[in-house]
Amino acid sequence: MKLIACAQGSEQWHAARAGCITASMFRVARERLKSGPNKGDFSAAAKDYAFKLAIERISGQPLDEGFETWQMKRGHELEPAARLEHELQTGLVVEPAGFVTTDDGLFGASADGLIGEGGGSEYKCLVSPEKLRSVLVSGDWSDYRDQVQGCMWITHRRWWEFCLYCPALEPIGRQLYRLRVERDEDYIADLETDLLAFARLVDQYEASLRQPLAA
Repeated sequence: MKLIACAQGSEQWHAARAGCITASMFRVARERLKSGPNKGDFSAAAKDYAFKLAIERISGQPLDEGFETWQMKRGHELEPAARLEHELQTGLVVEPAGFVTTDDGLFGASADGLIGEGGGSEYKCLVSPEKLRSVLVSGDWSDYRDQVQGCMWITHRRWWEFCLYCPALEPIGRQLYRLRVERDEDYIADLETDLLAFARLVDQYEASLRQPLAA
């Protein structure tokens, strides 16, 4: 594991992510067509993401020039408060981690926090009623499973705390939803297999782009 100490959302952070297959996009990278003549092929979203990464590998810069949606900006602004709330409620000491990658730099994660020698944390600051209800009422956090297990894969950690921070619920003391997720070796093995296949797709796009145009 390589640790790049940088503030999330900073120029250094955006530069570190350029061309790197990141945990927040592992779910997209694994998407395959479930029916039709091309069943089993990568989805259009996965192919678009792979093509974006291929361009970033060539340029060494983020294709979107570091553009952030308001949701991303809000998440970065609220993350320190979420981390503090997590520490206050649990007594844990959470160290900001910046950006971590595999030794080869192929895969990376914006680990929101590292805890001791064996744990880590992920903070989501959602505002969508649909997503909030899914987690807080139904307990369905499956949209983030690839990211959480992926963070453990990259950092070699044994557990990860998935936290949903919603300051609007502070009046009733429910501003922090917390779930400890244990490392799942079988899940990670499948994840790694799929991600290596996706990495080969990125390689193919990069090689194609580097081919000289026909005269």
